[in-house]
Amino acid sequence: MLKFLLAPDSFKDSMTAKEACSAMEKGLKTVYGNRVWINQIPMADGGEGTVQTLVDATHGNIQKVIVSDLFRHKKIEASYGIINQSEKTAIIEMAQASGLELLKFEERNPLLTSTYGTGELIKDALNRGIRKFIVTLGGSATNDGGAGMAEALGVKFYDKSKNIIQMNGGNLYDIASIDVKSIDARVYDCEFEAACDVTNPLLGPKGTTKIFSQQKGANTESVRDRLESGLMNYGNIVEETMGCSYREVPGSGAAGGLGFGIQVFLNGKLISGINLVSNMLDLEEAISQADIIFTGEGSIDGQSSNGKVISGIAELCKVYEKPLIACGGVIKDDANVLYEQGVTAMFSIVPSLSVLDDCLKQGSINLEKTCENIARVMEIKKQPD
Repeated sequence: MLKFLLAPDSFKDSMTAKEACSAMEKGLKTVYGNRVWINQIPMADGGEGTVQTLVDATHGNIQKVIVSDLFRHKKIEASYGIINQSEKTAIIEMAQASGLELLKFEERNPLLTSTYGTGELIKDALNRGIRKFIVTLGGSATNDGGAGMAEALGVKFYDKSKNIIQMNGGNLYDIASIDVKSIDARVYDCEFEAACDVTNPLLGPKGTTKIFSQQKGANTESVRDRLESGLMNYGNIVEETMGCSYREVPGSGAAGGLGFGIQVFLNGKLISGINLVSNMLDLEEAISQADIIFTGEGSIDGQSSNGKVISGIAELCKVYEKPLIACGGVIKDDANVLYEQGVTAMFSIVPSLSVLDDCLKQGSINLEKTCENIARVMEIKKQPD
C-alpha cells in the first residue's frame, strides 16, 4: 500500500495547515480511494499559525487573555497555547498581541507600537504556574527591541531626568538608565525559547530596522534613522547595565528586536522555528516511513528556502531519498533553488487568471483538484503498454 505524508504550512488568508491537509487528502483519495495510507502532519515554521498547529497536534488548549493593544490605548483579546509535554508549556505567538495584522495599513507606525501586550501574555502564563515558554517571533508590527515586553514584566526605563518612560520604538532613543531589579522574579525560574525563521542581527545593514521596518510603516529615512538610533542607544544601555551583548547574535533582530529582548531580560535561547515544530511533531520519523511527501504554502519563492516549512521538509526528504511535491498559490522564478534542497516538483494550484480574493476563497477546492490531478499523472505509469 502506497504511503503518503501530507505536511503543508498554512496558505495565508486562505487555509490553515489543517485545512490544507484535508484538501490534499480529499484530492488524492478521489483517485486512490482506500488503496493508500495517508498521514497528516499540519506544519508551521515558528511564525503565524504555529500555536494552533502545536496545540492541535498535542491535544493542548487555547487560553484567551485580555491585553493592551499595540499603542496601549485600549484592551484587546489575544490568546496563547498550553500544551502538556513532560511539563506544562506555554506557546506564545507574539503576533497575537503585537502583530502587523492587528493594524489597518494606515495605522502602522513602529515609532509608536510596543510589545507590551506580548509581555502581558507571558505574565498571564506565569500566573497560571507555567515555567516553560516557547515564544514564536513572526509577523510583528513593532521595532522596540522587546523593551515593551520587559516593561510589562516589571523592568523600568528612565530618561535623563529620572522620569519613567513608556516603551515603544520611538522612545528607545530617550533611555538613560534601566532598572532590572524590579522584573518579575518568577522569570528566573523559567525556561524561555524563542522560535524564529530569520538570522538578522539587531543593528546595521542587515538589522531589523533596515530590513523589516518599512513594511511596518517606517516609510521615511528620518523615521528609520530614529528607530535605528533608538535601538543603538538601547543596546548600549543594556550592555552598560547588564554586562551582556546579544546585538550581533543571529536572530536578535527577529520581530523588531524581540529576539534581543528575550535573550537579555529572560535569558532565553533563540532556536529554529521549523526545527522546533519538526521535532515536536516527529516529522523525521514520519518522512522515513512515507513513500511520497506532499507539502505547500501560499507563496513559494526564494524565501521558502531559508528556514521555512518547505525547505525544512526538503532537507529531510533529501536525506531519506523520498520524493517531495510542493503545492502553492504562487510559484516564483527564484523558487527553483528548492530543487537543489530536495523538492522533486512544484505545482501552482491556481487554475486560471483570477482576482486575488477569488483565489483565496477557492484555495481549498483548487488544492484538492491539484492533488487529484497529480495523483492521476502518478497512475499513468501503472497502466499497461
